[in-house]
Amino acid sequence: MTDLVIRPLVAGETHLFHSLVPEDNGLVGRSLLGHTYAMTDEGGEYRPDWTWVALRGGTVVARAAWWGAPTDDKPVALDWFDFTDADAAVRLLRTATLKAEYELLLPPGWRERREVREAAQTRIDAAIVSGMEPLVERYRYTWTPECGIPARTGRLEYRPEPDDAVILDVLKRIGAGSLDAHTRRAVELHGADAAAREELDVLNWFPSPREWWRLAWTPEGELVGIQVPARNPNAYCVGFVGVLPERRGHGYAYDLLVECTHDLVGHGAELIAAATDRTNLPMAAHFAKAGYPVTQERVNLV
Repeated sequence: MTDLVIRPLVAGETHLFHSLVPEDNGLVGRSLLGHTYAMTDEGGEYRPDWTWVALRGGTVVARAAWWGAPTDDKPVALDWFDFTDADAAVRLLRTATLKAEYELLLPPGWRERREVREAAQTRIDAAIVSGMEPLVERYRYTWTPECGIPARTGRLEYRPEPDDAVILDVLKRIGAGSLDAHTRRAVELHGADAAAREELDVLNWFPSPREWWRLAWTPEGELVGIQVPARNPNAYCVGFVGVLPERRGHGYAYDLLVECTHDLVGHGAELIAAATDRTNLPMAAHFAKAGYPVTQERVNLV
């Protein structure tokens, strides 16, 4: 068998990435959304040295592209992972010097369609064999004006908080008993303080203004939680919604989500992206009640 060559691309080699067209193209992953791969020197989002291919006899049999914002010095996510040779794909992920969470994009109800289920499973299996492990499955929501703006409940008051030390303490308290798999994993791996710091770093990573963040209080002056309307590099989004452990069980996360939606619309949003874990049943119910439709599902591997 011809030796396998695994290497990153260089500028001008976009054609190599596009030369691989798997049989299940368009069923899962970035292509599901109609996204196309383009390098930064072509006005795209992907750096050539963060894009790796496996070639056999000069033919690309596996490809992977990692993504990060222009200011990031390491990738945030593995966006593209496709192949016609599973062994080559595994070797590619093991060989590449880049490591980041793999977020596999899937259509709603993906398990109900055999061809989609198989396309997803082949990628999940290859990622697992390469050394990754499944973390969580998530719902991705897309709100548009046609969904309607949910009415405010009027139960809470919202105030800005400029002190990051206060925000950090709130995030640490919210992390206790969180239903979010990423938060639980961060606490288990690094401890509550470091996990809160990671969350704060993510919120500060958003290019939207810090002044948008709001703490939520009862009329009696009791702190309930935080909601962060945000923009990621591509769209307006629900950056964070969290309720303190002692305030849970009263549906306050719905209040925060509604307020966040109103804030984002006020900032000009005509599309709002959001996500939650499939296993976070209370938050999923709040999104449904607020009129956010599930437009995607995702499997996250770390």
